[in-house]
Amino acid sequence: MKTVSLKLFAVAVFAFGLSTAPSRAADVEKLLPAETEQVFQVNIKQILESDLVKKYALAQIKQALAGNEAQKSLQALGLDPLKDIDSFTGGVWGEDPKDLKGVIVVRGKFDAEKLFEAAKVAAKKDGDKVAIVTEGDYTLVKVTFENRPEPIYLTVADDKTVLVATDKKLVVSAMKAADDKAAKPQMKKDLIALIEQMDGKASVFACGVSTGKVGEIPPNPLFDDVEKLKKQLEKLKSSAFTLRVTTDVAIEVIMSMKDGDAAEDFGGTVDELLGKAKAFLPFIAMQNANMKPIIGDVTKSLKSKVDKNDVKMTVKLTGDSIGKAAGTDD
Repeated sequence: MKTVSLKLFAVAVFAFGLSTAPSRAADVEKLLPAETEQVFQVNIKQILESDLVKKYALAQIKQALAGNEAQKSLQALGLDPLKDIDSFTGGVWGEDPKDLKGVIVVRGKFDAEKLFEAAKVAAKKDGDKVAIVTEGDYTLVKVTFENRPEPIYLTVADDKTVLVATDKKLVVSAMKAADDKAAKPQMKKDLIALIEQMDGKASVFACGVSTGKVGEIPPNPLFDDVEKLKKQLEKLKSSAFTLRVTTDVAIEVIMSMKDGDAAEDFGGTVDELLGKAKAFLPFIAMQNANMKPIIGDVTKSLKSKVDKNDVKMTVKLTGDSIGKAAGTDD
């Protein structure tokens, strides 16, 4: 996909650090279609159970969910998001970042009857936004958004799986794969291999195999030579992003290039960009004093290095800095 390298690279410039937590190879989601180019996974349960979230965010999350409207909606769905959602894994593809195609697989504990009943009630109340539709033997919920030209479709595959997709045929294909216990992953072999290298215990990961095509790079004060950067990104083979939330927040970004020379060349550009980013960060601190602890962490730990064909970027935010920035630190 044209935009993946730029998206992950932008994340790398302002990202958060590498954790030493033990890793486990990520599972390959068999319900994602063959068209998938980029995969992401969010481990909701792990994030909610992390020391950092328990200390600084869990109380606020519970308070928000306890609001009258939120509570009524969740009760109608038979859903407790703090207990019932384990993770969601998505696969996306497409040339236009504003019109990506994709499938999301939500894992957890679900009450299909309550979910469909809630959808029927919503369809009667807001028929222009929610509708119950059928495709073959399957019942789907069609949801239309004001800011999105095309609707999305969702359904319950079983009491542990909800499927969401940008096209009803994609939902049906995922349903058929869910029904087939012997089904195997349909994604391309190089993408499957990349997923298997990801940390399945991470809070969030995203990865994708590059097509070698790079879209237009918008003007940016960090990029002195846009054409040079574009040529470097054309030699990108794959990108991988990992975020871990424990007592701290940590992110690692790995850009795998076609060869060592390409990695060295791109690594030089990354060093230059990170240097400019560090120089810019104090101006943010001047505008927002609460950000000073976080900016201090980023300035100290934001690093990059070239390792064979890979350009790796890491940075780390400590829990203490996050607490101070949030104004909730003891």
